[in-house]
Amino acid sequence: QVQLVESGGGLVQPGGSLRLSCACSGSFFSIYTMAWYRQAPGNQRDLVATIFRGGDTNYADSVKGRFTISRDNAKNTVYLQMNSLKPEDTAVYYCNGGLPGRDYWGQGTQVTVSS
Repeated sequence: QVQLVESGGGLVQPGGSLRLSCACSGSFFSIYTMAWYRQAPGNQRDLVATIFRGGDTNYADSVKGRFTISRDNAKNTVYLQMNSLKPEDTAVYYCNGGLPGRDYWGQGTQVTVSS
């Protein structure tokens, strides 16, 4: 069973930065599509950023130019660098990864942007 474990969340002031990490167990990380989602209270879970096995990336319009997703296949880890954070970025951030029809979720990490 593949496990995804997020870390790096916390409380940050508007305009600040955080880097989330997601460590993936198993031997097939390098071929997985990896993604970050977020869910604010009362809202649906939304896709934030995706990184494919070849390194191509996609971003939600709301985070383009502020967030960067990256991966280190040697460490089985995907990252989300979040800059210029806004209060509306406050949410639980979830790591997702795997192959079509067989994907996995982490437990989530809270990000709160507030002064």
